[in-house]
Amino acid sequence: MKKFKNEEFVDFSRPSIRRKQEKALEALRGQFAMEYPLVIGGRRVTAEEQLKSYNPARPSEVVGTFQKGTVAHAEEAIRTAHSVFGTWRNVPPAKRASYLFKAARIMRKRRFELNAAVITEVGKPWNEADADVAEAIDFLEYYGREMLRYGKDHPVVKRPGEKGRLVYLPLGVGVVIPPWNFPFAILAGMSSAAIVTGNTVVLKPSSDSPLIGWKFMEIMEEAGLPAGVLNFVTGPGGSMGDSLVAHPLTRFVSFTGSKEVGIHIYELAARVQPGQVWLKRVVAEMGGKDSIIVDDGVDLEEASTGVVQSAFGFQGQKCSACSRAIVHENVYNEFVSLVAMKTAALTMGDPASPDVAMGPVINARARDTIMGYIEKALNEGGRTVAGGVAGDVDGYFIRPTVIADVTPKATIAQEEIFGPVLAIIKAKDFDEAMQIANNTEYGLTGAVYSRNRKHLKRAEEEFFVGNLYINRGCTGAFVGAHPFGGFNMSGTDSKAGGRDYLLLFLQAKSIAVDTRKRK
Repeated sequence: MKKFKNEEFVDFSRPSIRRKQEKALEALRGQFAMEYPLVIGGRRVTAEEQLKSYNPARPSEVVGTFQKGTVAHAEEAIRTAHSVFGTWRNVPPAKRASYLFKAARIMRKRRFELNAAVITEVGKPWNEADADVAEAIDFLEYYGREMLRYGKDHPVVKRPGEKGRLVYLPLGVGVVIPPWNFPFAILAGMSSAAIVTGNTVVLKPSSDSPLIGWKFMEIMEEAGLPAGVLNFVTGPGGSMGDSLVAHPLTRFVSFTGSKEVGIHIYELAARVQPGQVWLKRVVAEMGGKDSIIVDDGVDLEEASTGVVQSAFGFQGQKCSACSRAIVHENVYNEFVSLVAMKTAALTMGDPASPDVAMGPVINARARDTIMGYIEKALNEGGRTVAGGVAGDVDGYFIRPTVIADVTPKATIAQEEIFGPVLAIIKAKDFDEAMQIANNTEYGLTGAVYSRNRKHLKRAEEEFFVGNLYINRGCTGAFVGAHPFGGFNMSGTDSKAGGRDYLLLFLQAKSIAVDTRKRK
């Protein structure tokens, strides 16, 4: 087994690589008329009603037709997964890991097809889409290796006349509810972690990205994963999602999404249902209101580039995105000018084009909500220095927006917007910058640009976030290098892509054997 190494990104500057991606995008367009079933226990299941997935860059374009699953389908999926768990839990760890490694190899072969699905269904630009797929491969490779580690003997402190050991057991049936913003990476990571640890899964992808969820289901089947270990259901989050979470046979829920939905799932899962004999475990990765502090005396060219990339990568639709730049007053005006200039230079359009930096936001509701936040920011005294308007083309486009002179407690300084909006806040010194950075209910990512060692030391000790970056942007966590998860209302600090993550899907059993000789 080779040592884990992060998957390399595709080099789209090479004409031959560009042509491969363009062909994959064209091939995907030829599949838009297809209808996709639910998959329960390996069986293809159709529902009475269907739902459609749309291209946010071309809202009239249907990417695929999917089943509108019901509570009855959810019930069937949970019971099927529960039945299969009895055998899957006993499959040796190395065998379970082998399915992940095989799936990773298939993903590499289908790289451009998967990129095309991410580009088309959620509007990610080429580089962002490829990074999403690369991260999915990383998760499978990393978690497969981690399961080999957890599958080994775990010795405990020795006691006279006794032999002890610790073993890890799977939990049972898990419900995986991934988001649309990292539609392949997070979905693959949560699902594969649950599967490789010996659990069975009911996967319900976001209604904004079911095609990408289907691609993962298809790949796991191609890898030979036994029927019923992974079950694929699509449908409304309210009725179907709630029934999956509340079911007494559900042992754990793995969720990534908004704070509001995460809290609802946490509350619902905490209620013990009739016949339920365990307390459900919830792994929740929720929102962020992430800040980058820009100190006096730094390279403003470097800092402004890092902030713009962190704020507007994938249209700011990342829980890790920089939504607040907190800037020392001595460099504030120059920094604002640089950020405004760099932001205005970003190209916006259909991400099917390789030269587009900014695609659409995910849907009409998101566009309208984000525009409402911009309007409120201006009413509360902010000043637009870039963007601030919707795109003038078809699709759910918003020009990347920078609002300066934002006060620390303004609405856009406190609430997660999840779109291409950056608030710039002035701080009189580093002390005030730190106070502002910690003044939200979230604690996901943060970054500090500074050359002052004392300030950097303070940030390491006091900046209350799960992922802190020094003299670089606050997005772009790599599996294995940056275990990801945050504090407070950012979730349960799951540390996805880290050595602790698989423990969330396992339970430890201590075994002690009396070895004293008896007469």
